Amino acid sequence: MDAQSLKKISKQLSYVLRHRPDSVGLELGEGGWVRVDDLIAAFASYGKSLSASVLEQVVAENDKQRFEFSEDGLRIRARQGHSAEVDLGYDPATPPDVLYHGTATRHLDSILQQGLVKGRRHHVHMSTDKETMIQVGMRHGKPVLLSIDARRMVANGFEFYVTGNGVWLTDHVPCEYLRRV
Repeated sequence: MDAQSLKKISKQLSYVLRHRPDSVGLELGEGGWVRVDDLIAAFASYGKSLSASVLEQVVAENDKQRFEFSEDGLRIRARQGHSAEVDLGYDPATPPDVLYHGTATRHLDSILQQGLVKGRRHHVHMSTDKETMIQVGMRHGKPVLLSIDARRMVANGFEFYVTGNGVWLTDHVPCEYLRRV
């Protein structure tokens, strides 16, 4: 399947598995999991073609590794970024001393006043990869990169989680832990 078609399916999967499973008549199970067969059938019932092999290709080739299969390959979920109510079941983890967050410059004043807030999502997303975070910021306008003093946050009792694709999550990053890079 060509890259453009895979990207379109990836966006549809993000919408369904992160935000609106009900848009195709699904509910997210424990941990955000959905049976692969149920997902394929749900897409078909709404006139959207999806096969197991295409789903495997989307998961394998997604540039940000947004999705994962269960160990037995029977279920699929989005790793992070949910606005739908779900507990992903990640255990607290100790982050590296510094993490990064990319955003657009138009959001900078608000961030410097309120810190990084999760908004409609379950967590604030961060990474150790500066380039990825700059790309995230570019999606929303002129990018700006922020560093997060994760070591000091942990020392002050904040909890962090890490996903299978290396995205770090926390509930809130107060502005005193942020610095423009």
